[in-house]
Amino acid sequence: MKSFGMYVVAVSVIILLAFIFMSGNNNSENNKNNPSSHEFKKEITQQGSGKIAEKGDTVSVNYIGRLTDGTEFDNSYKRGEPINFVLGNGQVIQGWEQGIEGMKVGGKATLTIPPDLGYGITGSPPFIPANATLIFDVELVGIK
Repeated sequence: MKSFGMYVVAVSVIILLAFIFMSGNNNSENNKNNPSSHEFKKEITQQGSGKIAEKGDTVSVNYIGRLTDGTEFDNSYKRGEPINFVLGNGQVIQGWEQGIEGMKVGGKATLTIPPDLGYGITGSPPFIPANATLIFDVELVGIK
């Protein structure tokens, strides 16, 4: 029961932060013209064989989140439960929206997410600093 409560808190924080930053930190158009800005990258590490994730689908994703220095800040595998969200509804950071869309169930990918598609200039204290590029190893475990 205690781990379920921690899961609910973690998901709530992720959703809340996604809404805050999506409303105030959407300056990706400005960064496209800045050669020094980091770019979004999606590297498929394992092809899935199931249904393809599309906007409007409720997806179930396991993940490990870390900073570019390797510091792990979140891990759904350790909690024993994936995160569930509706793709395209702004419940997660924009980098996740872009990265999960088009994946097949059973697929795995490494997402490199620049600050403007993550937590932006404010970060997500105390674990994610301002202007942090994030790396997520994601696994699409299901679509409802």
